[in-house]
Amino acid sequence: MAYSTILRRLREQKTNYKKRGTMLMGKRDFITVNITNENTQVQIMKPGMTGDKVLASAHSRYLLEKGWKGSRKSVPAAYLTGYLAGKKALSEGAKDAILYTGTRKYTQRMAAALKGVIDAGVTVPANAETFPPDERINGEHLTVKNEVSKIKSAIDSEVK
Repeated sequence: MAYSTILRRLREQKTNYKKRGTMLMGKRDFITVNITNENTQVQIMKPGMTGDKVLASAHSRYLLEKGWKGSRKSVPAAYLTGYLAGKKALSEGAKDAILYTGTRKYTQRMAAALKGVIDAGVTVPANAETFPPDERINGEHLTVKNEVSKIKSAIDSEVK
């Protein structure tokens, strides 16, 4: 019986090579959303055979500078982080992209970040039914209230 090695990133369940291969063939920019125990990170990348190039990146720690109180991994924080990444990507010249989830599931926070990127002006093929309702995006369900519209206008004035 022959021994066949399994690729390390496949073995560690970090990369879905079938999804990645089809994404690379499309030659379009892609969006990755990473939600950790404390933060949300959204990156818009250009794929390449030698490696991916980051066009724009946003982290939810930026919200602290704008007076954000509460969780940085909530639905409103994910939306604002996606909005910031979308504005940065537009300034870098990215006009359209696709969402690349990799091995992760499509969650409400990931959908909120995607809606933020779309609201910033980047064209992304997505079904509007999968997005969270506006009440959740505005944070009306949370005990710690934040002014989402105020932080969104601060992002608009800062990132051209």
